[in-house]
Amino acid sequence: MKKHNFSAGPCILPQEVIIKASEAVLDFNGLGLSLIEISHRSKDFVAVMDKARSLALELLDLQGKGYQALFLQGGASLEFLMVAYNLLEKKAGYLNTGTWADKAVKEARLFGEVIEVGSSKDEKFSYIPKGYTIPNDLDYLHLTSNNTIFGTQIKKFPKTSTPLVCDMSSDIFSRQLDFSQFDLIYAGAQKNMGPAGTTLVVVKEEILGKVTRKIPSMLDYKVHIDKESMFNTPAVFPVYVSMLTLEWLQKLGGIAAIEEINEKKSRLLYSEIDLNPLFKGYAHKEDRSHMNATFTLAEERLKDVFDDMCKEAGISGLNGHRSVGGYRASMYNALSLESVGTLVDIMSELERKA
Repeated sequence: MKKHNFSAGPCILPQEVIIKASEAVLDFNGLGLSLIEISHRSKDFVAVMDKARSLALELLDLQGKGYQALFLQGGASLEFLMVAYNLLEKKAGYLNTGTWADKAVKEARLFGEVIEVGSSKDEKFSYIPKGYTIPNDLDYLHLTSNNTIFGTQIKKFPKTSTPLVCDMSSDIFSRQLDFSQFDLIYAGAQKNMGPAGTTLVVVKEEILGKVTRKIPSMLDYKVHIDKESMFNTPAVFPVYVSMLTLEWLQKLGGIAAIEEINEKKSRLLYSEIDLNPLFKGYAHKEDRSHMNATFTLAEERLKDVFDDMCKEAGISGLNGHRSVGGYRASMYNALSLESVGTLVDIMSELERKA
């Protein structure tokens, strides 16, 4: 039976990408060698890395605008550290909208003064703070565009002369934005781009080299730029799958095309959540994420029935994060409208049965 994969990450990938990736594991480019056997310095893999980096900039409309795309390792968790190591000289501002933003704040405090310009911790991160003041003496302002655990998403980014850094791990390539308003973007691959193991960093070169501290080579963005993401052995397979996924997205029509599909999916699901008395959304309506819909059952007695119905229909990965409970439907780029429709049909059926 076909599975409807609503997992928050590692997440669903396009079927054609999985097929091509599996073929490359057996024989890459007709070399008689597996992708995971060849040298990362070989011309075959260097071409993969170059294309992945180029496609990332092209899809974000940042090519030729002073940005570099890097494929690094360590996930967003290492970027919490690297951002501060490379950019924080005196003081940085963070908008605290959830667990991952909270972790980013913790790492940054190792390097300098950190202020929270706003926080939604008072309501268990169920909304995005607004109307906050951005001090004019910050080295940078750090935002988290989408909060996977709590199901919130920033819809409007601040206009400021302060350099903007954004963790886009769970909504990269999912919607149109003016990406040139950001000075540094990072995203773990395992939501919209590929398997776990590589992290995309897109950085405007002119913001680097301004801190006085010495930066270890592995944590220095300039070193990775100079070595074209090849300073150390890259995560060959995740980079290749990311390249395939970016090719798939480009062929689909780019970010504009996938945004239209994503809006249809989220509209369908949130409409059912709001109309069906058995379900209740977690996040404030105006801040709901198009990627991660979080909701609960109004009557706990129906949990086993609903869970069984979902299992029978082949729905996977719907459980909410342990810190929130309830359910979380992650609707990343490769999830079909059909899968969302299947979930909505089950929710409607449960109402009829109750």
